[in-house]
Amino acid sequence: MHADWEAFLAKAGAVTDDTGLRHFGEPQVEPQAAARGTVITDLSYLSLIDVEGADAASFLQGQLSNDIFKLDEDHSQLSAYCNPKGRILSIFRVIRHDHGFMLLLPAELRERVLQRLRMYVLRAKVTLQHDQRLIQIGISGPTASAILRKQVNTVPTVNECLCHNNVRLLGIPGPYPRYLVLTDATSAQTLWNAALEATPVGMRAWSWLDIMAGLPTIYAQTYETFVPQMVNLDLLGGVSFDKGCYSGQEIIARLHYLGKLKQRMFRAHTTAERLPAPADSIHTPVGDPQAIGHVVDAQPAPRGGCDLLAVINLAAVESAELRLGSQRGPALTIEPLPYAVT
Repeated sequence: MHADWEAFLAKAGAVTDDTGLRHFGEPQVEPQAAARGTVITDLSYLSLIDVEGADAASFLQGQLSNDIFKLDEDHSQLSAYCNPKGRILSIFRVIRHDHGFMLLLPAELRERVLQRLRMYVLRAKVTLQHDQRLIQIGISGPTASAILRKQVNTVPTVNECLCHNNVRLLGIPGPYPRYLVLTDATSAQTLWNAALEATPVGMRAWSWLDIMAGLPTIYAQTYETFVPQMVNLDLLGGVSFDKGCYSGQEIIARLHYLGKLKQRMFRAHTTAERLPAPADSIHTPVGDPQAIGHVVDAQPAPRGGCDLLAVINLAAVESAELRLGSQRGPALTIEPLPYAVT
């Protein structure tokens, strides 16, 4: 984290650790703030990879699941980076700029992903490096748009990207208007100070908003676990089925055109107080004790218990009770996503 920005957040009451901003002293009330009002947070648990050079677009086109050639500077794009077997290594939000691209991903995967991407550069005119210049801020809620209009002329719609001087704004899906801000430390402090009606929250509240939006995140525990369709990336516009070859394309396309998808990602709630971890298993209470699904992400719910995204066998979702962790574990209740799951 940028030293000046870290000092600014500490003065504002932030509690941080190696993973990012945890909370602002009252973690138990932050989920309610995210659910009912306007919140602002530092997103240092995310990281940026800069991809630049004459061959940057063609290089990414051969690596990622979405059509990079269709991405312009006015929009961002979800895309998966997969292994040759079609299993996801990371999900990026891809941002185009005049010198190349930025890939937004969890910081815990950055070095692992960078190392793998660099293996495939070969003779391409491409450079890949960790971008440490920009501060990432998230802001969500009924008054989020009004707060941002104090600093910029207009705000982006979902998946739209706007630039105003040294501030880049991205519209992000969510239950309320939600925005990702990329800027320098000075402008970040100015924006934070101007957001007087917003409640400062930690990264768990922001991840809860991702869960409400049905947006999957791949963590170290689920590295190389899911294919894109399992986490609904095809339903979120993160997979192109008419572009050329890319890593994992044969498996992903075969599943789309010829296969029968047996698992999808669903949103669920449990009254259990213990927070499930990514990759935790899901079971049915009777019959075969093998797992019929796995947690993608889980966060404290505003009403108590936990809200989560999980990849679950379709047959089990339709016909069986669900349990977390074991056949005798806490019950799971399936809840609707903001898009149709087929």
